[in-house]
This record gives sequence, structure tokens and C-alpha cells, in this order.
Amino acid sequence: MAEYKHGEMDIKVQEKTFDGFIKATTWCVVAIAFLCLFLAVFAS
Repeated sequence: MAEYKHGEMDIKVQEKTFDGFIKATTWCVVAIAFLCLFLAVFAS
């Protein structure tokens, strides 16, 4: 097993994945909020 050294791992791929997850989550929350508002106004 290799010796672990803090701070030497390249984490660019993980950072891109996390950024994409945060963006997708944000857009989904906005879409759900809009859908709930739309249904509250027009479905009654």
C-alpha cells in the first residue's frame, strides 16, 4: 500500500463533479419551487 501524503492528490475531477452536482441540485430546487407556485396559482 502506498504511503498517504496530505495534499498531493489531484482533485480536479472531484471538484468538477461536485460543482455539477450543486448546479443540478440548485436548478432542480428552482424548478420544483416554480412548479409548486404554478400549481398553487392555476390548479385551484
